[in-house]
Amino acid sequence: MIKFLSRFGFNTIKQPSVAVFNTKKYDVDYLTKVNTSLPEEKQVKLSFFAEQLNENSARLAHDCDTVCCFVNDKVSAQVLRKLSTQGIDLIALRCAGFNNVDLKEADKLGVRVVRVPAYSPEAVAEFSIALLLSLNRKIHKAFNRTRDHNFALDGLVGSNLHGKTIGLIGLGKIGICFAKICKGFGMNVIAYDPQKDQKLAESIGFQYVDESDIFYQSDYISLHCPLTPQTRHIINEHSITKMKENVMIINTGRGALIETKAVVNALKKKKIGGLAIDVYEQEEKLFFKDISQEVLTDDVLARLLSFPNVIITGHQAFFTHEALMNISQTTLNNIYEFKTKGSCINQVHPQ
Repeated sequence: MIKFLSRFGFNTIKQPSVAVFNTKKYDVDYLTKVNTSLPEEKQVKLSFFAEQLNENSARLAHDCDTVCCFVNDKVSAQVLRKLSTQGIDLIALRCAGFNNVDLKEADKLGVRVVRVPAYSPEAVAEFSIALLLSLNRKIHKAFNRTRDHNFALDGLVGSNLHGKTIGLIGLGKIGICFAKICKGFGMNVIAYDPQKDQKLAESIGFQYVDESDIFYQSDYISLHCPLTPQTRHIINEHSITKMKENVMIINTGRGALIETKAVVNALKKKKIGGLAIDVYEQEEKLFFKDISQEVLTDDVLARLLSFPNVIITGHQAFFTHEALMNISQTTLNNIYEFKTKGSCINQVHPQ
């Protein structure tokens, strides 16, 4: 039998037992499919829970040694302490972001954290382009009109993307894919990222600029950076004042990259000409759920939904077959590597 490593020493019998929180049907389907396709020695025991991970639901993992959670689960210090006392030594994130995890507390407790750093970046980049095209050419409005047999074109005038300037904040794998697509449309691509790769810029055909120049020069702005203390509310009242009139903003990164109330005010003043977001600062209590029969109590989101030049989707940019397969494969491989080797290439360390 394979030897699995935990903080309690080597165990030649116990198979890794994983509590998977915040699960939907597709999580169950893809994780189960990938797990059963693995060699027997690499398979894990999966227990699925629909509940989000929090202080109350953490008890559900009492028979497990690993917790698998998603971007909207709150892995706070309190949650981590409770999980640690239950014998949990690994948090396996089935997402790229890790701002929802108290990494310092995890490190102090000896609980390791692994993530999925990249899963079909094309999926998110292509969805970002879809939002850009829909917003720019008012496809969402045309769709609703024609369903009511209204085929008039008044109010549907858009703009060519060709020749326009698009500013990218964040040049990771998703940002690179997005830049390549934008170049295919004949756009002038400028980008801001703390880490510059001039050879990459030359090969794709974009230009690195300062953060302020993104705001001053761009007709369109697309956010692809991680959420850090430095990038939180990078779109705010001050940065909006630097932007062109009628600028359009796309966000498929993290909700808190945008100071939502500042954007609402800019939309009301027509400073911002359009907004398309797949993420929202307060999404954890709303997204991935059907609340269509309930009263929407989030006044800021309700105000956003009232604008005709705003498109909101429910964090679905990643949602393709290829991405779900990649997420499941990487998540299970992360668990296997950590349990057998005591380390993992996708481990997240406190900064």
